[in-house]
Amino acid sequence: MTMHRVAISSTGIFTPPEVISNEELVEAYNAYAHLENEKYGDEIAAGSRVALTDSNVEFIEKASGIKRRYVMNKSGVLDPHRMRPQFTPRADSELSLMAEIGVKAAQDALQAAGKTAADVDGVICAAANMQRPYPAMGVEIQTALGVQGYAFDMNVACSSATFALELAFNAVRSGSARSILVINPEITSAHLAWKDRDCHFIFGDVCTAILVERLELAPTGAFEILGTRLLSSFSNNIRNNFGFMSQAEDRDPEDRDQLFRQEGRKVFKEVCPMAAEHIAGHLKSLVMTPDNVRRFWLHQANLAMNQLISRKLLGRDATLDDAPVILDEFANTASAGSIIAFHRHHADFKAGEVGVICSFGAGYSIGSVIVKRL
Repeated sequence: MTMHRVAISSTGIFTPPEVISNEELVEAYNAYAHLENEKYGDEIAAGSRVALTDSNVEFIEKASGIKRRYVMNKSGVLDPHRMRPQFTPRADSELSLMAEIGVKAAQDALQAAGKTAADVDGVICAAANMQRPYPAMGVEIQTALGVQGYAFDMNVACSSATFALELAFNAVRSGSARSILVINPEITSAHLAWKDRDCHFIFGDVCTAILVERLELAPTGAFEILGTRLLSSFSNNIRNNFGFMSQAEDRDPEDRDQLFRQEGRKVFKEVCPMAAEHIAGHLKSLVMTPDNVRRFWLHQANLAMNQLISRKLLGRDATLDDAPVILDEFANTASAGSIIAFHRHHADFKAGEVGVICSFGAGYSIGSVIVKRL
């Protein structure tokens, strides 16, 4: 079997039209907290219920490095009587919301590479949550784009994009496809617990797309994929229990575990060394060290996590040039975060320079992709 060399030809992005600043978010959360404390005043006074405490901008920025986030719907999130986005149901005959933003990001990636849907053989829709179980979001996006071939959905939480990149890489390398579009529609605002002070600031919405092609088909300045590596190890420290069995279990949709929840300190303590070791081991397998890497495009979940991981790799504090940060603007966008970092911060690469795309998250899961500028 002939094995083909593979490249990332381009990336694309869809950025939602609405922005929520930390100041706006804190104002809405505190209004909600005051309403709740007033509603349950007697129980709080009796000691049978704990009063909600206010959030504040300083706490958010110190805990995460996040300053704002893009969302598909702002008014619902900031309504203290609602505290979740408000979407209008669409008929089955209409393009789904997740497919709509997936198509826009994909078109951006295709335009950047000077390609059309006719050049693509498959679509992988990879995200932390899918809008529905079936038909697959990937197939809806594929058809809306006009791609002939196949498509499917996959979910490895915040590592979905890098795990999908390995599948795309292997499909193109083996010759079963000329090119694959990896699309990451992350409407994380719909599975964030906006009523939980500990995490109400974490997520934002976005969609990214990556065009993976045979090297000889890629445009000038593309990035050759030198290798991919995946790792997973089960943990309950990041979890969301909502699913198709919730109704059969007579679950209350308001139950806290039906949305994102995490043990943040445990995640920090356990994932950071795992991610650093994973990247170092992947580089070693390609006879490289972290010193050979021009830039690390890391998962954008928490600034302190990225700083610790890059410090473990480099033996010093990383500069923003070493490990760019986009989470201050976008917040945590699940699987799309490392792709946004790559999308925004690769144009200055010179031929031969090497970079690492790495994401990590629930599972635990870690995926890394090592690339070289052509």
